[in-house]
Amino acid sequence: MIKVIEVSTDTNIGGAGRVLLILLKELDRTKFDVSVILPENSLLKPEIEKLGVKITEVSGIADKSLDFSAIKSLKEIFDKEKPDVVHTHASMSARIAARLSGCKVVYTRHSVFPPAKAISQGLGKVINGMVNNFFSDRIIAVAEAAKDNLTDTGVKEKKIDVILNGVYPLTPCENKDEIFQRFGIEPGEKVVSIVARLEDIKGHDYFIEAADMLLKEGYKAKFVIAGTGSYEEHLKSKVKALGREKDILFTGFITDVDKLMNITYIQANASFGTEATSLSLLEGMSLGIPAVVSNFGGNPGVIKNGKNGFVVEKQNAKALKDGLGLLLENDGLYEVLSLGSKKIFAETFTAQVMTRNTEAIYEKAIGGKN
Repeated sequence: MIKVIEVSTDTNIGGAGRVLLILLKELDRTKFDVSVILPENSLLKPEIEKLGVKITEVSGIADKSLDFSAIKSLKEIFDKEKPDVVHTHASMSARIAARLSGCKVVYTRHSVFPPAKAISQGLGKVINGMVNNFFSDRIIAVAEAAKDNLTDTGVKEKKIDVILNGVYPLTPCENKDEIFQRFGIEPGEKVVSIVARLEDIKGHDYFIEAADMLLKEGYKAKFVIAGTGSYEEHLKSKVKALGREKDILFTGFITDVDKLMNITYIQANASFGTEATSLSLLEGMSLGIPAVVSNFGGNPGVIKNGKNGFVVEKQNAKALKDGLGLLLENDGLYEVLSLGSKKIFAETFTAQVMTRNTEAIYEKAIGGKN
């Protein structure tokens, strides 16, 4: 039996938290004895408790990677529990404590963003590489772009394994008319959705501009923006200025995104500042929804041109418009890419595939111990 302690610093449930919940649910309990360390009052706690997994709460680690005061508390836990593997989801404090306790350390890089010059050039790159190489036995990158971020900042390539995120497939809804009505859309209308935090780097500006161009060219569709964030008022003002309030709709925060996915015809992702492996893209693929995405971060690892969607130039509204237009106007092409979406999801992006790959990293970290 391999003893694993998962460490998350998240107080809310974001993409990394969702991945952790899936991992905890799917881990082979005949091989792995797993427990979790969380910050106090994390929203992950009740969800993990439902899975029957032991939780230890630690102060000082909430939503931050490094807190020197927390290292002692974490080391005391590791000294007492004696895990074979400590798997940290961004916590440098836990990585340091685990190394001091003599545990094997696995670290997952969940994000993709352009690295700062301070850690990607010269002495800063050397120091960052030394720190990350020393405090990790294996590093999981959730996209090839995440791996590139790591190697660009001095991390040894041989320490990194790329494991793409996986999710559970969504269940198709039988009666979609009620869902259409809920979102103020006529049943059967083609819906183009973007599901992402409403922040500048998620590229909603380009999505709105692409939608406006398509509508001007006579395409019949509704464009739905799901989520909340600091950019919300800017985006709503932009839609209002274009006079597109009836065609470009905002849902706000919704807990049942699966309902929106069930009426979505095409997904879009226009990120240009941070994007790993988008879970909403994967869930859409499970229903056979093709996507048009920017060529940034982990997007090209999920969407393949002409197979399950199109990858277009980032920060380019016309390129996004052209990709969406191809799918809106060509039913035959759409069917091919829809089937491709289901096939690629089943082969690569299921919760089980991700978990089995992660289990292999735990075994690799301890040299095949079982």
